[in-house]
Amino acid sequence: MNSEWGQIYKSLGATPIINAIGSVTMLGGSTPVPEVKEAMELAESAYIPLMELEEKAGSAVADLLNVPAAYITSGAGSALTLATAAFMAGDNDDYIQQLPNTTGMKNEILIQKRQHYWYDRCLELAGARLVDFGSEDKTTKDDLERAINENTLAVHYYAVEQNIDPNALSLEDTLEVAKKHNVPVMVDAAGQIYPLENLGKYVRMGADFQCIAAKYLGAPQSTGLALGTKEMIYKLSLQSFVGYEGRRIRGVGRPQKVDRQEMIGVVAAVKRWMSLNHEDRLSKSETMTMTIINGIKDISSLDVSIIDNVIGHMPFGLRIKPNSNANFKAQDIVDMLKAGDPPIWTRVSVTGKNDDFIDIHMFGLNEGEDVIVADRIKSVIANKNN
Repeated sequence: MNSEWGQIYKSLGATPIINAIGSVTMLGGSTPVPEVKEAMELAESAYIPLMELEEKAGSAVADLLNVPAAYITSGAGSALTLATAAFMAGDNDDYIQQLPNTTGMKNEILIQKRQHYWYDRCLELAGARLVDFGSEDKTTKDDLERAINENTLAVHYYAVEQNIDPNALSLEDTLEVAKKHNVPVMVDAAGQIYPLENLGKYVRMGADFQCIAAKYLGAPQSTGLALGTKEMIYKLSLQSFVGYEGRRIRGVGRPQKVDRQEMIGVVAAVKRWMSLNHEDRLSKSETMTMTIINGIKDISSLDVSIIDNVIGHMPFGLRIKPNSNANFKAQDIVDMLKAGDPPIWTRVSVTGKNDDFIDIHMFGLNEGEDVIVADRIKSVIANKNN
């Protein structure tokens, strides 16, 4: 670790950390890759009308991902909010300016009770209501059929290819039922960026909309993508901050600004991602994972295993679990790592089963920090045992 590491933060009196959690918003989300930084610097050389840039950049991304249309947003969460507003207000300027007051509009988004998650809050910000269907145990096609009514705006689906829930209603079945009733389907696929076919897959399957967090592709944390039908993306654009300024129609998306450099950066990130040697990328992540595993595998109070998933945005990683020889809990390890210099941030994984383990991911680790993490874990466990 060189002397310049984190110095820009230290100069402000803030404390930089080593990120062993992965791509999380509260730690900064991502580090734009060199190709993206270069493109963003080039974008600084001139100004451009952002309505035009959104259109041209979106068209370029849509071509790269083989979908009808795309739009650059202020993160995947922003895409969810703008999509909800677009479904409610459509291209009716009076309705666009009326939101979040939904009087006269359909405003209920159906979501499986089994699929509630931390970010479904983004669907409510424009004034929509979330309505559960199915039970905590299982969801069926009949459950969705019964839930659809005259106020149903859309059906929301949370796509997690890494761990498909066998008791949730599949996207295929969701699309079948929803389309029979002419109800749009929206998909949160924020982290489904590998295999490459997942980028736009859900739209190609028949969903009206899917979102992607562009930070996972090497773009700035504050960027995302809305993919969808041409009609859907057009209506979403009317809600955006450039629609607010360029059309002088006050949609709910005004606070969710994206600058011209970020738009160009997203295009560069998508181009890079679609042509990247992913075998090399995965090999690097696996090598860093094994460096940590080999460094701590002989600690008798820990059970250590590899996370060998390669789907999505954070491939490989390792799981650490205190065993019967331990006189500490996983949270103790988290606390001790965070108390060190420099602090190493990780966390006890939340599974709903009270499991006491830590997952460490490579996404946020710089070169050489895998060695530091392994050495620090050995050190804190040795101190705990003394």
